[in-house]
Amino acid sequence: MRSRHVSQDPPGGGLGLRPLSARSVVLSLLLGAHPPELPVRELTRALEPFGVGGSTLRAALSRMTSAGDLRRTGTGYRIGDRLLQRQRRQDEAVRPRTRAWHGDWEMFVITATGRGPAERADLRTRLTALRLAELREGVWLRPANLDRPLPAGLAEVAQTYTARPDRPAPELAADLWPLDAWSTTARALLAHADEAECPADRLTAFAALVRHLLADPVLPPELLPADWPALALRTAYAAYQEELAASVGHGRTG
Repeated sequence: MRSRHVSQDPPGGGLGLRPLSARSVVLSLLLGAHPPELPVRELTRALEPFGVGGSTLRAALSRMTSAGDLRRTGTGYRIGDRLLQRQRRQDEAVRPRTRAWHGDWEMFVITATGRGPAERADLRTRLTALRLAELREGVWLRPANLDRPLPAGLAEVAQTYTARPDRPAPELAADLWPLDAWSTTARALLAHADEAECPADRLTAFAALVRHLLADPVLPPELLPADWPALALRTAYAAYQEELAASVGHGRTG
């Protein structure tokens, strides 16, 4: 009989998933917890099913604290301030806030000049995190169906407009986002998560699943292909978070 605690096969199969490190296991548990902290005793117990022993955990916690990923509390550990934004993005990926769409598109035109490669890369990352897509160099857009604040400082590098493109909206969306590829990967991740048995493989699968949700463009339903699997991913991940919450005795997470 195959053990439910030790994987006998590489996780992910053709998805290319790799086993999570001790650091990644700790972060996965804490990023899904609200508030994002756990007492040392609960953290130690929670990591046992994932094959993370006491000495490995202590070494990982020490490195993560030194790097600013974690900070000590009176009884345990909490994610550091710079990872709180990552948790917010993850929460929004699982439960995106949308509003009715009436055909308008958000358009961002980059106006800043003289930026170095690092600054340009950082701006691309910020715009992608807003679920925008680049139509051409310096012009980013998406349907205006998201209810989310724009980050401070964006007005210093870009001007924003409301637009109504001449192209049919479904055609434009299909050009801006690789919808078929996203859907194919989403279904493969769902199948793998359903088949994974041991705790380490399940955590690896669901960590990949929530990362994939970060790339969901969250388009209006009328712009999506039939049988878009995003809701199925969100439902599966929410159920897994409830499962983890029950296992660590930390209340509802995710």
